[in-house]
Amino acid sequence: MRESLDRSARPRRRRFLGIVGAACTAALAAGLLATGTTAGASETPAEKPATGTRGAADQAADQAADQAAGKVVGYFTEWGVYDRNYHAKNVDTSGSADKLTHINYAFGNVQGGKCTIGDSYAATDKAYTADQSVDGVADTWDQPLRGNFNQLLKLKKKHPDLKILWSFGGWTWSGGFTEAAKNPEAFAESCYNLLNDERWAGLFDGIDIDWEYPNACGLTCDESGPEAFGNVMRALRAKFGEDRLLTAAITADASDGGKIDATDYAGAAQYVDWYLPMTYDYFGAWDAQGPTAPHSPLRAYDGIPKEGFNTADTVAKLKGLGVPSEKLLMGLGFYGRGWTGVSQSEPGGSATGPAGGKYEQGIDDYKELKTRCPANGTVGGTAYAHCGNEWWSYDTPQTLREKSAWAAEEGLGGSFIWELSGDTSDGELIKSIS
Repeated sequence: MRESLDRSARPRRRRFLGIVGAACTAALAAGLLATGTTAGASETPAEKPATGTRGAADQAADQAADQAAGKVVGYFTEWGVYDRNYHAKNVDTSGSADKLTHINYAFGNVQGGKCTIGDSYAATDKAYTADQSVDGVADTWDQPLRGNFNQLLKLKKKHPDLKILWSFGGWTWSGGFTEAAKNPEAFAESCYNLLNDERWAGLFDGIDIDWEYPNACGLTCDESGPEAFGNVMRALRAKFGEDRLLTAAITADASDGGKIDATDYAGAAQYVDWYLPMTYDYFGAWDAQGPTAPHSPLRAYDGIPKEGFNTADTVAKLKGLGVPSEKLLMGLGFYGRGWTGVSQSEPGGSATGPAGGKYEQGIDDYKELKTRCPANGTVGGTAYAHCGNEWWSYDTPQTLREKSAWAAEEGLGGSFIWELSGDTSDGELIKSIS
């Protein structure tokens, strides 16, 4: 997930027959680019076992597939309570809570090899008035828990089937994973203790790891080796046990020798309930002069700037390495990316820099763009808009329906959203996901 301080940018029902633990051994140099190019690996469908030959391992695999199938996971950002004025109550009033199966609370920090709270004021201290509160009851000055955590507990009480995971890392705070990987067991112990703090008992159903990126470069570079991620996942699973959820947001870089190849994601898949490949932010105005291109294409199209930079190729590569389709969730961005100084309506035009956004240059929420710069074209399974001298790309309800149909055909475990506050107040986008 590409992220600045605001981090507005960013993130099917088939049986799983077995995990193929194909190891990726290619290490990535410290100077690896933040994105790369190639087509995804092809996939050979697994052969179904003959009737009557299924053993305990197959049955356990089916149970894992049932757990992952049909998930709709939404990231709820800790800092959204500030400028964005987006709170747990908005998840309820928008109808999103009725659609979601899981919420990933973003983000906890990773410091000194341990899981730590990110912003304690937003998480546990911020006082809510009655009109802001999920249940209409105001916080009192002396109650032991306020903030997002208390509001999310109220949301779970109102929606008892909703599960919540605490996500750690993200673009800004992934640098701490390098130290954590030196002693995975101690890291796992710290995370377990933090999630199970008695002050917010019953809130978290599991942990989500957003390491950007193991054995590769994001905001910072990691050189822990291709096995480090799997070692951390193994330690977390051992500590949290089988009854708690363990998931991970992972790179969508399907290039030959790129970030997927830098880490043994296939080998680590046995420890996670599902992966969340960040299939957005493939292109954006960090390439200030363009060419313009949709940030979240479902598939390749003629003229795409980099081969392999699309959801279909990312999924194909991971499946080809042996990650079960049921353990892959499709990433959906509830925002757009855009350029200014663009005269060409179709993708592939030149630009002079990032277009203006409400919170950050080059990016804006769907709820802003749908009226400010309505979509007037589609390419690669997503939408784009040319308004004046600005060019934007983002998903619409129609493209999300088409992506959902594709995910079902691929047997994926569901979808996930970066992030919930980008939707309209009545949940226009999330209600389009099936």
